[in-house]
Amino acid sequence: MSTFNGVWVFSENLDLTAEMLSKGRELADKLQTELAAIVLGHNIKEQAEDLAAYGADKILTADNPIFKNLQVEPYLGALADLATKHKPQILLIGSTRRGKELAARLAARLQTGLIPDIVKLEINEEKMLTATRIVYGGNGIAVQTYKAKPQIATVPPRTFEKPKPSDKKVEVINVEVKLEESKAEVVEVKPVEAAKTRIEEAKIVVCGGRGVNKKEDFKMFEELANLLGGQIGGTRPLAEDRKWFSEWVGLSGKKVKPDLYIGCGISGMIQHVAGIRDSRVIVAINKDPNAAIFEVADYAVVGDIYQIIPALIETLKQTLKR
Repeated sequence: MSTFNGVWVFSENLDLTAEMLSKGRELADKLQTELAAIVLGHNIKEQAEDLAAYGADKILTADNPIFKNLQVEPYLGALADLATKHKPQILLIGSTRRGKELAARLAARLQTGLIPDIVKLEINEEKMLTATRIVYGGNGIAVQTYKAKPQIATVPPRTFEKPKPSDKKVEVINVEVKLEESKAEVVEVKPVEAAKTRIEEAKIVVCGGRGVNKKEDFKMFEELANLLGGQIGGTRPLAEDRKWFSEWVGLSGKKVKPDLYIGCGISGMIQHVAGIRDSRVIVAINKDPNAAIFEVADYAVVGDIYQIIPALIETLKQTLKR
C-alpha cells in the first residue's frame, strides 16, 4: 500500500493560500508531517518568497506561461501529476470560482473524495481529516470524513485567520510537472470594474435587499460604505430577479464574515443568513418588526431605510468633522 504523507495548500489567490496555511500548519503538526504550499503561475518567484513567511515547511513551484490565463486544465494536470508523484495526505484548495472547479475535477482524476466549502477542519482518532460544513440552506451542519486519500477540501476565503509572518527559512523547490493544454482558447480578455477589495475580504459590508425600491438608491449605501471604509452588496433577488447585479451575498453567492454587517431592507431568508452568519456584528434595518433577520441580528432597527440611512450618513459626517 502506498504511503500518503504531507499537507498541501493551493489557491491562485495568494492571500487565501496564506489563510489556509494557518490551518494547514495545525493539521500538519497533529499528523507530525510536512506542510507545503503549491504555487503555479508565470514569473512567480516573488510570490513564492512572500508565502515563505506564513508557516510552510517548503514551497513547491512550477513556472510556465501556460498558467497566465488561469484556465483550469493546466492547473488540473499539474496538481494531478504532483499528487500522483508525492502522495499528499491532505490537499486544501481555495474555494474560489476556479478553485471549486479544479478541486472537483482533481478529486475525480485521483479517484478520491472531496468535501466542499468547509467551515471547520480537525484530525480524528484514526488520523483522518474530519470536515464540518453548512448544509440544507443553512438549516443544518454536516460533519464528514473520508474513505480514501488524498483528502481534498475546498476552503472559502476568511474561514481561517491569516497567520502573522515569521522569519523562518523555507525551501523553495521548482518542480517539473506534466502540463495539459486547455481545450478552450482565450480569444479576448476584458477588465471588469471591480472594487479594490473583494467583498469576502471586506471588514465592513452594507447590503441591500428587496426593501430597496430602485437600483439608483444604492448610492446612499455606497456613501455609507465609503464613510465606514466598507463595501456594498445585494441579495440574490436583486441579482437574479431584478438583474441589478451579477453577484450577491448569500449561501449560493458570496459568503462574508466582516467585522460589521449592515443589512438594509432585507427580510432574512435562510440562504442569505447562511452567507452572513459569521459576521462579528450584524445590524439589521427593516420596517417590518417581524422580519426574520432580526432573529440573528445583534442590533435590530425597526424603521424605513429611506429615513434611517440618510440620517446615519449625516451623523457620521458630522462626527468625522470633529
